[in-house]
Order: sequence, then C-alpha cells, then structure tokens
Amino acid sequence: MPASAAPSVLQRIALGDPDAVRDGMHQFSGLVWSLARRLCPNPSDAEDAVQEVFIDVWRHAGRFDPAVGTEAAFVATIARRRLVDRHRRGRREAAVLPLADEDLLPPRPEDTGILVRDAAARAREEMVHLHPDERRVLELTVDRGLSQTQIADATDLPLGTVKTHARRGLARLRQLLGDEPETD
Repeated sequence: MPASAAPSVLQRIALGDPDAVRDGMHQFSGLVWSLARRLCPNPSDAEDAVQEVFIDVWRHAGRFDPAVGTEAAFVATIARRRLVDRHRRGRREAAVLPLADEDLLPPRPEDTGILVRDAAARAREEMVHLHPDERRVLELTVDRGLSQTQIADATDLPLGTVKTHARRGLARLRQLLGDEPETD
C-alpha cells in the first residue's frame, strides 16, 4: 500500500483500530442485512446471523487483500458462507422433530395386514408400467421367491443384469407409487 493511501476499514480493523469496528458496521450493515433477510426464515434468525457475520468479518479482516477484490466483496463472501452454513444447520435441526405420541404406538396387527395387502395390490397394478425385463425380474422375486442368482440361471441373463433390472425396477416402482421423487 502506498504511504499516502489511508488504510481501508478492514485493514484498520485488522490493525486493532477501535473506531474501525463502528465504521465497518456502518459501511457494510446494509449489505449484510439484505443478505440475511433474503436467506433467514425470520427476523430473529436474521439478527443472529448478522451478528455472526460481523464477528467473522472482524476475526478474518486480516485476510482481506485489496489486490484480490473489494471490501464489499470480501464481506459479502463471508456473509454468504455464514448464512448458507446457518441455513444448512437449520435444515438438519428441523429434520429431527419429536414424534407425536400416536406415532410411537405400533400399528394394530389387523391394520398392518390390511395396509400391506393394499400396498401390495397397488404395487402390482403399477408394475405394468415397468420395462418388461424389470417387471419379469421383480415378478420372479416376489411370486416365486427366487434369488437374483436363481433368476440369472432361469433367464440366462448375467447376474449383474438381473441386479440392475431389480434395482431400476424397484426405483421406478417407488416413483410410480409416489414414495420417491422422479430423477433423471
């Protein structure tokens, strides 16, 4: 940095200038708040996220290199990373929800039999939409109880091909039954 150029806000923060923290918050608060409001589900999460972002900015201000980018880009990068981390962490925590008491009770035996029969009948109806080889492999497995090796012997197909037909057929059947999203 030339001797005549004043240090930037981030450089001043890295040097420990107490006024630089206030100046940095004033300069970058709009940027950080706009990102937080877009990526946080509620205002209190956004407030927490903004605090975390500024803590990270102060912690890593010494890494700022004006030859690589602007201060705003540096702060925005830290903000995006912190906000994405918070979002991912929130999704993981949301996935672990407590079960209601009725979800903990095992199904009654008479209900289980009915549910299984209904599901099996529906699966059998949807099997007509499978590729013929996939349907044949699954039917030999379900109807005759044959192993994949036995199916390979009975159909003169390589074992790997039988396994592929079984895997693809089951995946397609799950899609048809609505148990799994369609994928390309």
